[in-house]
Amino acid sequence: MGQLAFIKMFLLVSIPTDVNDNRRHIHVFRKGGRHLHSVAKIWIERNGIKDIEIAESELNAKDNALIVSAIGRHWDFINEQITKTFRGEKTKVKNIEK
Repeated sequence: MGQLAFIKMFLLVSIPTDVNDNRRHIHVFRKGGRHLHSVAKIWIERNGIKDIEIAESELNAKDNALIVSAIGRHWDFINEQITKTFRGEKTKVKNIEK
């Protein structure tokens, strides 16, 4: 699992086995507690072009908007880290402020 960024109480990750999915995406996990629990899946591109869209989410509208906005601002970095995850390379984790 490639850890990409922290936003507030959320951890954004890419999963190497997702390399064969039709669109690049990230999984959002809530930080804290003993077990990680995926709370959202967000598409970040369509046909190689930036296109951020919530695929599924258990979050409220405010948290969804916060995460989508942060992904938009840091899209190049996140996309680059996903590529590293798929190559089996070590990823950098970025602390993203609101």
